[in-house]
Amino acid sequence: MKLKNLKKKVQRLEKRLQEGPKKLAKLKQKLHAAEAAKAARARKKMGAKPKPIEAKKSGAVKKAKKKLNLSPERRAQLAAAMKARWAAKRAARANATAGSSDNQHSAPPGPTPHAPENRPDGV
Repeated sequence: MKLKNLKKKVQRLEKRLQEGPKKLAKLKQKLHAAEAAKAARARKKMGAKPKPIEAKKSGAVKKAKKKLNLSPERRAQLAAAMKARWAAKRAARANATAGSSDNQHSAPPGPTPHAPENRPDGV
């Protein structure tokens, strides 16, 4: 084997040996990231189940809501829309509770219907 070829082979081998630890470290990093993602998915799946109230209270602090930058006109418009929606909900709930308390086949509320006073047969 020529000296030039031998030197090239040694250089390639040295390069491969140097890259080996880098590749190994990169693969280990990917493995840890995949394991962390799997654990996060498992935690998320477990978090979907209802937890006891005590566990929720001792958990992380609730993140603050982002403040909306609304003009006073838009804020008033939204407030009016929400009040109208709430009023409609209250009215629907009141109608539902009043309607559900009556029997479906009973007479409508009010005086009970009587026979007409002036019948055609005169009785």
